[in-house]
Amino acid sequence: MALWVTEAEPTELRAGATEEDVQEVIRAAYKQVLGNIHVLDNQRLVSAEAMVRSGEISVRGFVSMIAKSDWYKSLFFESASQYRFIELNCKHFLGRAPLDQAEISQHVKIYNELGYDAEIDSYIDSDEYQAAYGENTVPYPRSTSSQTGFKNSSYVRGFTLLRGDATSDRSGKAKLISVTAGNGAGTVTAPAAGSGAADNTGKRYRIAIAKAGVTPIYKQSNLVYEVSYAQMSQKIQNIHKTGGKILSITEVA
Repeated sequence: MALWVTEAEPTELRAGATEEDVQEVIRAAYKQVLGNIHVLDNQRLVSAEAMVRSGEISVRGFVSMIAKSDWYKSLFFESASQYRFIELNCKHFLGRAPLDQAEISQHVKIYNELGYDAEIDSYIDSDEYQAAYGENTVPYPRSTSSQTGFKNSSYVRGFTLLRGDATSDRSGKAKLISVTAGNGAGTVTAPAAGSGAADNTGKRYRIAIAKAGVTPIYKQSNLVYEVSYAQMSQKIQNIHKTGGKILSITEVA
């Protein structure tokens, strides 16, 4: 029961970018901000794309224009609950799940008091966004690696929202209301058949990694660790400290 397959790779618009490079950035921005939804030619934000191409706006500016478009609003605000809207904003713009109920409550307050655009700005203009992505890197999922200051529960919740490229974020149901309200870890996947574990804290996980400097296709060079939920955060941190690359995290049946 694989939870994640490959680590996210940043897509950055660099100086001297070719038209192919610009198109790659635009595609990555649509994919991230719109949650894997297929983009038709007549849906593209042509004017905003032209502004990226000319250097009039940065990638962050392009992300903001997608987020403030009627398209994004219709997909994730008008057709979803307020909690779902906020957890998707965290996913799309910060690459992670909401940290706790206090963060959700703060965003509810921002929207109710200051409006839709202010709610979007609270992510894209934040110090966290700037530190993670800067002006010209497309936001990407950061749940595939441990983050300084993030709890293990936040790491696991990220996988609840990240279900792979075969899925989209169109569902209007919030995924994390109960776990954030109760300060729980969330459910990454359905329990394995016959498992007696009631939640993630009683389960074990298998972490497959590629050693530093080794191309992942050479499977014989990969390592596998089996850890409990309580050990997972420390093991992930150790893997990254030694330069390893996480290939998958799998619940042990």
